[in-house]
Amino acid sequence: MAFLGFHIDDAVAERFAALAAGEGGKSNLLRRLVEQAVGSDAAIKPPAPLSQSSGKITIRLREGELRLLESVAAQRRMTRTQWVASAVRTRLGFPVQQTHEEAQALRAVVRELNRIGGNINQIAHASNLNRLIGLQGRLDAEAVRAASDGVQAALAEVREILRRNASYWEGRL
Repeated sequence: MAFLGFHIDDAVAERFAALAAGEGGKSNLLRRLVEQAVGSDAAIKPPAPLSQSSGKITIRLREGELRLLESVAAQRRMTRTQWVASAVRTRLGFPVQQTHEEAQALRAVVRELNRIGGNINQIAHASNLNRLIGLQGRLDAEAVRAASDGVQAALAEVREILRRNASYWEGRL
């Protein structure tokens, strides 16, 4: 699957995020807008805006189905209700749900990216200082390469976590 990315003004991004919150999330809304722009047959009607209230539904399952549901929910460390709600939300086009472990792994990657970003800022700061005082500064190519490799590895880890999670909820595992 292809990836599209772009930069926009922070204020525009905040307004878009607020709009997208009621449309199934930013990625979901962007995907629909792109599909509509190119005339894709896959463009679907957006889900109904989220409301603050919730409702309750009851389903009947056979004993064996309940045991199986209990088992798959436990594998993801979820209750049966959480698992069923996550499956329904995914089928309705809302963002996929993350387990506690997936959320923890993503937080760890974000921390690592922040650390690498700090290192890159220090390299740039040192280079700028050298230029200001007239020294012919050279960037430490190895440090820049290591930082770049770290960023690429962290991004690959994030993509893999998100791919596995989406694959699970979309039934491709």
